[in-house]
Amino acid sequence: MDELFGLSKFLLTLLIFVPIERLFAARPQKIFRRGLLTDLAFQFVNGWLIFVGVIAIVALAIVVNQSVLPSSMKQAIDALPYLVQVVLVVLIGDLGVYWTHRILHVVPAMWHIHAVHHAVEELDWLAAVHQHPLDVIFMKAGSLFPLFALGFSTEAIGTYFLIYYWQAYLVHANVCLNYGPLRYVLVSPEFHHWHHSPEMEARDKNFAGMFSFYDLLFGSVYLPKGQMPNTFGVDNPMPSSYLALLAYPFVTWASKRKDFSKSRDGRANDAP
Repeated sequence: MDELFGLSKFLLTLLIFVPIERLFAARPQKIFRRGLLTDLAFQFVNGWLIFVGVIAIVALAIVVNQSVLPSSMKQAIDALPYLVQVVLVVLIGDLGVYWTHRILHVVPAMWHIHAVHHAVEELDWLAAVHQHPLDVIFMKAGSLFPLFALGFSTEAIGTYFLIYYWQAYLVHANVCLNYGPLRYVLVSPEFHHWHHSPEMEARDKNFAGMFSFYDLLFGSVYLPKGQMPNTFGVDNPMPSSYLALLAYPFVTWASKRKDFSKSRDGRANDAP
């Protein structure tokens, strides 16, 4: 029960990141900021919803591994040393994060899911969990499905889970931290904060979760030297409560479908 809720890990994360944000803050910001209670709801309720999706993803990937993947490939992957598997898992997993994240931005229907995450206007470590469950499940499908389908060891995938857990909180944290010459290799808070900026030049940029060179490779990097964004959020008004944010993509889809139907009916009535 505690593991599903993540209470122990949450308390440990809180004890680490709150002092760090006080000492190395990128912007003046209160601990008890706007939206804190909503983010706590995302932290402790989303897990149940995401768990179901992850089980389905892993089950389907295992079926693919057992019935589709050639035995020679399975044996080759299984023979790889643990550290080699970890490196490959992190590289493949983050490539999946990159492309699913990019799809969430460029496909209008998917953006209505991901907009929930970008609704955060005061960015800090806890903003990492401010995500619609469908958003998380889709990105986990992009990263976890190929890993389990290819048959990497549970130890290597578990290590990736652990690395990504801390990375997600770090890149959202309100800290002034860049990686100098490694800024185009690893994703830093500076790198990801630009991803949340509403500035036109920064929109639909910096999709990678761990390796910024993916954005460099695919032409989606935005990292002006010596600058940091000061505002975050989206252009349109967003709900503030947890339940309203869960409903947001469905309400938006229904509204757009209704508008499309009205427009289509209007054209039909105007036809000679």
